[in-house]
Formats: sequence, structure tokens, C-alpha cells
Amino acid sequence: MANDKDRPDGLARRQFLTTAAAAGATAMSPVLALGSQANSAVELGLIGCGGRGGWIAELFRKTGKFRFVACADYFQDRVEAVGARLEIDPARRHTGLSGYKRLLEGKLDAVVIETPPAFHPEQTAAAVDAGRHVFVAKPIAIDVPGCLSIADSGRKATEKKLAVLVDFQTRADPLFREAVARVHRGEIGKLVYAEANYPWSGGGPGIPTPTPELRLRAWYQWLDVCGDVIVEQDIHALDVATWILGADPVRAAGTCGRKSRLYGNFSDNFSICYWFPGEVVLTFSSIKSIPGVRDEIRCKVFGTAGVIDTDYFGEVNIRGQKPLEGGKTQNLYSTGTVTNIEDFHRAITAGDFANPTVAPSVRSNLTSVLGRTAAYRRRTVTWDELLKANEKIEPQLQGLKS
Repeated sequence: MANDKDRPDGLARRQFLTTAAAAGATAMSPVLALGSQANSAVELGLIGCGGRGGWIAELFRKTGKFRFVACADYFQDRVEAVGARLEIDPARRHTGLSGYKRLLEGKLDAVVIETPPAFHPEQTAAAVDAGRHVFVAKPIAIDVPGCLSIADSGRKATEKKLAVLVDFQTRADPLFREAVARVHRGEIGKLVYAEANYPWSGGGPGIPTPTPELRLRAWYQWLDVCGDVIVEQDIHALDVATWILGADPVRAAGTCGRKSRLYGNFSDNFSICYWFPGEVVLTFSSIKSIPGVRDEIRCKVFGTAGVIDTDYFGEVNIRGQKPLEGGKTQNLYSTGTVTNIEDFHRAITAGDFANPTVAPSVRSNLTSVLGRTAAYRRRTVTWDELLKANEKIEPQLQGLKS
């Protein structure tokens, strides 16, 4: 999730940037590197040592099932701080835009990718090509080519007997899983209408970025790296909506704006209308940087026999002819991540390489990109039009060291 209230500067947590060049890492056998020692710790490389990367590394380590042996980040201070805490050999602490390439050249089983979303496709593809399992943060990409690249990497990983897991916390939560499963069994009847929203008090105006390095540290402010707020943050709400609706949107129309942001080129509000098959409408709204607003990531879907009501920070239930009492989520930001970490380990050690999180993540990511495109153009954009255009957003890397 992008909004970490503990961030001192209000920026997103994956504080790292990499080159967009394809990785030429040395390939290894797709057979599980743990070999016959099923109880051995999975050896990990951490790509992205910012706030989220350092935080999630501790969750991996606490399981006792993983051991970090390498790390990479553009900034030396981040690599050294995280590397020291994880007791990583200084020789395996890599910096610069291409640090992740050097990390993949070393001996390890898997990578944890906690970098800006614009670079997830390149890093995931490189890791799979190198025969490594991949645990990757959401969103998976910022544009159509990136989403399709992740889909391709997921297919290749399955063929090579590798695990790829996308870290959406809601999809790991038992309350969400049970409620959505009931909807899919028809317990709220025929789907009629849906609404999702993401109001957030945090964010702020941003910070000046007069140098390439400062721009890098404040990557969350820039479209070419974060994909704008509807992709980087709001995808949480849209992922739940597309999960429940179980389909690609047909078209979208909407608008967006920037009222409180002073720096960068990202928005602080979106209002989108999506049409799904059967003319089922999803209305989506997002507003950021409003003091006093109640923080929520909410999705409701109405059917002819009831309504499913979900909130990342609150209740998950079904009301209607076949009600589900559900309950309140418990620190989903952490508990969902822990479940995903356990699922990642199980997939690796059990040899389960179906990689079921990839396809739904591609769907919700493309849905976010569709909404952004429609809002930017102030007109209706269809799903087919979006895919056919296949527009790529190139990250601005000028002035940064390789």
C-alpha cells in the first residue's frame, strides 16, 4: 500500500529507481535452488531498500524461513543501513541504477522487489530470466506495456517452475476471501452496480526536486515513475472492485485534478465511471491531502439479493437475503503482507507455480491505467482502444549514475 503514515516526508515507501534497460543476468536452473534441503532458509535479494523495503525485510526475516544475502538500491545510505541490519556481506550491497543486475548475478533463490512501480516489469522479467522466484509489490506497472510484460513474466515463471507473487493485502485476508467467494457463488444475486472510493488525509503538497537525486527520492510525485495516484495508490480500491466484479471493464470516462499538490505532476483527485459487461457501472472517486477526512479504501457492490461492503481499514460483510456477518480487518497492512510471505514460501517449497496473483493484478492495474487515460483525455476510452494503443511511459533517468 502506498500510504504509510509513518513516512516522515509523506512520500511513498519504495524509495528506489532502476534502469529501464533489460537485465542480462546469468541464468540458473529453474529447479528450486533449495534442492533436497526442504527446511533450508530461502536465500533472498532485496531490490529497493527504502521505507517499505526495509520494513518488509523484517517481516520476511521474522518467519525464520528466509535469509537475505544481497540488497540493491540507488542510494548508498539506504543500502548500507538495510544491509547492516540484515547482516548482508558488504560485497553484496549494490548501488546505482543497475545495482539489481549485479544482485541477480550472485547466488540466491528469490528476490523481493520493493521499487517504484515503473520498474517492476523490467526487474521481474530479469529475475525470472535469471531463474529466481519473485515477490513483487503492487502496482505491477504504470502502463499497458508494463502490465503485459508482467503477464508474460508470470507465464514464463510457471513454465520455468518459479513462483511469482504480487503483494495485494486484501486478497490475502480471510474476511475478504470469504465474502468475495460468496458473491461469486451468487449469494447477492445478479450484480447491478458498484462503487469504490479512496479518501485520504495524507499526502501534502510534495517537495521541491531541483536535482535528479532529489527527484529520485521524491519519485512518488512523478507520473513517469509512480503512474499517478490512481495507479500507485488507488489501485487498492480498484483491485477489490475488479476482484468482486470478476471482469475487465469495457470502457471508462472521468476527470482528475490537482488542487493541493504543489510539486511534481501527480494528481490529488480522480472521479471515474467504469462500465463492465452487462452495463454494470462502477463509480470510483479518490481524494488526497484533506485534513480531517476519514481514511478508507472502500468498495461496495450491489446485487439483486444483497450488497457486499468492504473497507481495508474496517468492516467486511454482506447484507441482504444471505447475510454474512464478517468482521473487522485487523491491521491488514501487516497481516495481509505476512500471509502473502507465508504463501510465497509455501509455493516455493511445495512446488506450486500456478502463480494465481498475477492475472488479477494485471487486470486491476490495467483498470487503473484505463481510468487515468480517460481522465487525462476527458473523454470515454475503451478497454480495446487502451490495449491497441499500447502506450509506454518512459522514466526520466537523466543525470543519474548507472
